[in-house]
Amino acid sequence: MATGRRIAAVIAETVSGSMNFMPQRYIFHIFVWMRARDNFNFTHTIFLLLGGVALLFIFAPLAGMFLSVNAPNLFDAATDKVVGNSIIRTLIISFAATIISALFAIPLAYILARKKFPFKGVIEAIVDLPIVIPHSAAGIAILGLISRDSALGSLASSFGLNLVGSPFAIALAMAFVSIPFLINSARDGFAAVPTRLEQAAETLGASRISTFMKISLPLAGRSVVSGLLLMFARGMSEFGAIVIVAYHPMTTPVLIFDRFNSFGLAYARPVAVIFVTVTLILFIALRIYQKKRW
Repeated sequence: MATGRRIAAVIAETVSGSMNFMPQRYIFHIFVWMRARDNFNFTHTIFLLLGGVALLFIFAPLAGMFLSVNAPNLFDAATDKVVGNSIIRTLIISFAATIISALFAIPLAYILARKKFPFKGVIEAIVDLPIVIPHSAAGIAILGLISRDSALGSLASSFGLNLVGSPFAIALAMAFVSIPFLINSARDGFAAVPTRLEQAAETLGASRISTFMKISLPLAGRSVVSGLLLMFARGMSEFGAIVIVAYHPMTTPVLIFDRFNSFGLAYARPVAVIFVTVTLILFIALRIYQKKRW
């Protein structure tokens, strides 16, 4: 036991000692403290250190971005109406895309969790397809769906509407790349609900829809909400598909790219810091609510 603690301390000190970035050093000291406090064995210690590397991989670039941002540029970005409008636009469109998609995704998730039918594996593969294809390819596919040459685009044109470069196009791109997260999470939640509870409710005279709304959906609620949050987050951060179907009006990821492409890192970084801060605060609040509610 003592040997494991000494090894953990030596490894942590060696790694942290080679880093000139103070928060990184703190992460390793925290992990060593957790190891000693919770009486981890040697295997747990190794896992803890490997996990610390993974955490560091996520934390270090973001912390570096925050610490290296120029204060005057950050203030200018924070007071820039273009930046503020892009963040609001991104949040609203992603939220709308998530809610509308949920009307179709949740029933599909329930069917996939409860029913066996031919080619079910093919359908599940199709659901996962937006995750594995390049998002630039997704943008090309959506552009073909809504361009003036398509049936949908032609119909919209007859009413004087151009879908390309519209909030509708942005919502489509967000929904396309993020809906698998909602479907898969909700499907796992419904699969974990015992079928005997649904059968008991139906035996007592409850209708199928009533059973779903009062039994299945509430019991799978945590997974469904997690899927909604993941879909919202993934849609909000989308760039590759959106930049093809709607460069304007700009969402924040597109604006960050535009600032970097036009003015360089010094002007793109403050926008990124503000956007990450807003999303971090939002998702911490949503996660806290989720844990209290479910």
